[in-house]
Amino acid sequence: MATNGHSSYIDYDTFTATDFSPTAYANQLILQTNNPTDTPLDLSTPLSRVLFDVQEVDTHIDTLTTQNALPIITHTSEQAEASHRILDEVGDQVNGLQESYKRLQREVLERYEAAEQVRVAAERMLKTLRLGRSVQRAVQMGRQVESLVDGVQKGGHGNMVPAANTLLGLRQLFGASDKGDEGENLGRVQVVSTMRNDIVSPAERTLLGRAQQTVREFSMSSLLISSSEGAQQRPGSQQTYAQTEDMKSRSTSALQTLFLLSPTRSTTTAETFEPMLLISALQSYLQTALTSSLASLTRALATLPQLDRTLLEISARCQNIVALEALLSSILPPQHPLFASSETAPGALTSTTTSLLSPLLRHLDTSSLPSYFWRSMASQLSSRVQEIMSRGGVSARTLRSNRDRIRDAIRECVDRGSRLPREGGSGGERKVGSWEREAAVMVQSVVGPLGR
Repeated sequence: MATNGHSSYIDYDTFTATDFSPTAYANQLILQTNNPTDTPLDLSTPLSRVLFDVQEVDTHIDTLTTQNALPIITHTSEQAEASHRILDEVGDQVNGLQESYKRLQREVLERYEAAEQVRVAAERMLKTLRLGRSVQRAVQMGRQVESLVDGVQKGGHGNMVPAANTLLGLRQLFGASDKGDEGENLGRVQVVSTMRNDIVSPAERTLLGRAQQTVREFSMSSLLISSSEGAQQRPGSQQTYAQTEDMKSRSTSALQTLFLLSPTRSTTTAETFEPMLLISALQSYLQTALTSSLASLTRALATLPQLDRTLLEISARCQNIVALEALLSSILPPQHPLFASSETAPGALTSTTTSLLSPLLRHLDTSSLPSYFWRSMASQLSSRVQEIMSRGGVSARTLRSNRDRIRDAIRECVDRGSRLPREGGSGGERKVGSWEREAAVMVQSVVGPLGR
């Protein structure tokens, strides 16, 4: 092989190949000079060849450098001079660049830093201003809530709904968490935290307690008054009418307040909202009427002389439930501040909530409250009558002997209780619902076990 005009037996192509492997080359030399089955192997021959190749390459390098020493030195000198010229030129450019950077720093960076300080100060002042306005608004609303709740405690039921709306505004303000919201970081202000703990939370509990108490005390039936006072009640009928209207007004305010203050979630909408405080208060009212009626009727069936008075009381409770249902059906859901941004127009009613009665009926899974009252009581009454009959004695014999009288008295009780109380009067006029079916269910729950 010839390289740069010199002949050489060295295979430069093999040594300069990109995939050259010293291990593979050494193995090849050993196999060329030895039989793989020989023991031991002769390694001196391949080693001598490698050493000879190294010496040949070294000699070749020395010859080339000797013959081309002057061109190499000249080339190296030229490269060094060129490097010095380039370095001098680059040095001048670097000095100019440094001067430009210093001028840029003076004219731009320093001014930018000053402007950035002004921007940060202005941004923080704006946040402080917004927070101050939020604190001011929260304090004003807190004072308003305190004043309104004081009025409620003094009997001003007209303040209940405004107080509830103000509490919802505070709840929305305190619940702001998104960056840029009006109430952002409001909870970290000590005066607001103190106001929330010492004024707002107690005021909300007071308002809820007064609303729930109003629902518990709801009563519009005058059956018991008519029974106890008779004709003496007529001169005071105008006062009774005023009391009835006051009861309706107070109850309306209480029901709307419970609707507004019912808990919500961030994902709650006007269509999915369930006024649980309202439903809980009304369900408790119905449960109290059921429990009292069931207990008193059980005692009256055991001691029959008390039956007429007990059935009159049960009729009065049912009349109150009838009046409550009529009142609920006449009250439209108030506009909820937290749902003002919903797709539903403000003040508009959804297809599932046309009145405050709708969510209660859905929760109880019933078509009417009087039907729920009679059927719930009848479902528990049969077992009570069976207990009386199983004990035997005078009570059981008296019940059997007065079976017809009991049937008529219960039908009259259901008929009387299914009448809507007359405002300002002493009795009922308009019947509501299919009272005959409810009367049949009640009669069967009491008279049915008597024949067994």
